[in-house]
Amino acid sequence: MNTLDNIKHSLIDRILVTKNEELLQAIEYIFIATEAADQVQLTSEQTEMLLMSEEDITYERIVSEDELEQSDKKWLD
Repeated sequence: MNTLDNIKHSLIDRILVTKNEELLQAIEYIFIATEAADQVQLTSEQTEMLLMSEEDITYERIVSEDELEQSDKKWLD
């Protein structure tokens, strides 16, 4: 078991045996705050670009990395 798993199991064990309601509320608050911080708010333009990208992938309107590098090199020369 790796370190992350050990930490998770240790925390779970300690949470299960505690009777300290304030501690549990504090832990819950940390999780809520972390979830909110992890969410990214996209602008309408960013959302539109992502949808357009997904459409390009669906219809195979894609360029390989090699093709892109060749195009860039040609453009820079």
